[in-house]
Amino acid sequence: MLLRWSRAKTKEYENVQIENFSGSWANGLAFAALIHHFFPDAYDYKELDSKNRRRNFELAFKTAEEKADVYPLIEVDDMLLMKDKPDWKCVFTYVQGIYRKLH
Repeated sequence: MLLRWSRAKTKEYENVQIENFSGSWANGLAFAALIHHFFPDAYDYKELDSKNRRRNFELAFKTAEEKADVYPLIEVDDMLLMKDKPDWKCVFTYVQGIYRKLH
């Protein structure tokens, strides 16, 4: 259900293809697209670059916290260390928090 919800909210976004709660979120664009869906005036999604992972995570996590009161359960540095295989439990838990606040 949560995976389906995430896909539905990000289906119109370039470079976002959510297949799981691990690698699909690795470059930060899925988080950025999901948050942008609810707060389109917060930033210009089209200016984001999949190679600038730090910026993508920071922007998404900061916006979620400021606009939706969703505390970032995942540290940006941890996401960067996990590279292309983030811990799916961490990603799932954070996305679940977003869902609870914005669904």
